[in-house]
Amino acid sequence: MTRDSLTELLFSNRDEKYRSFQSALIPTVAPERMIGVRTPVLRAVAKEIASDPFKEEFLNTLPHEYFEEDQLHFFIISAERDFDACVREVERFLPFVDNWAVCDQSAPKVFAKRKAELLPHIEKWLSSDRVYTVRFAVNMLMRNYLGNDFDVRYARRVASLRADEYYISTVVAWYFATALAKNYGEAIPFLEDRLLDRDTHNRTVRKALESFRISDERKAYIKTLKI
Repeated sequence: MTRDSLTELLFSNRDEKYRSFQSALIPTVAPERMIGVRTPVLRAVAKEIASDPFKEEFLNTLPHEYFEEDQLHFFIISAERDFDACVREVERFLPFVDNWAVCDQSAPKVFAKRKAELLPHIEKWLSSDRVYTVRFAVNMLMRNYLGNDFDVRYARRVASLRADEYYISTVVAWYFATALAKNYGEAIPFLEDRLLDRDTHNRTVRKALESFRISDERKAYIKTLKI
């Protein structure tokens, strides 16, 4: 594969209606950067690149021209089996992430196997001044440290994040709504004691009410907590 053949492949899978739909959902990405390729196609292309000598050239070419190339980039490094290499590639790429869609679709499999070693990196990302680096860190806490791995210290750290940035506020709400589904007893005090700012608090309530994993009885109570 080459740079030109990749571009040709992406444009050959262009879906204009999907492109318009995506543009409306992801306002931080300039429309001219979007081709309009659906995620299953991109995942298949990512697998192809990952087994091709072109992989190194592709990962070293930053920033990418197209939104879909950013998605490919994160799909490729999310499949990296070496923990240190995966962290290194994630940290190299995070400064170029400029939207929630690329950020939220990344889920490195090796991170779930090395949770203790991952935590210092998450803390560093949480302390970043880059919105999507912080959002990625919260996503990693949500994916890997709820359920049996829940620790109220992590929840307090998420609650402490600045909420004036919309894309941080929304991921914090997502985190706590998921925590209510998986760790209700530990998470509900964050709403009862109003430990989140008003907007994030109410976003958490709304997301929790939309969840299929929270019982109707609990939803009825959560609803009363709306500010």
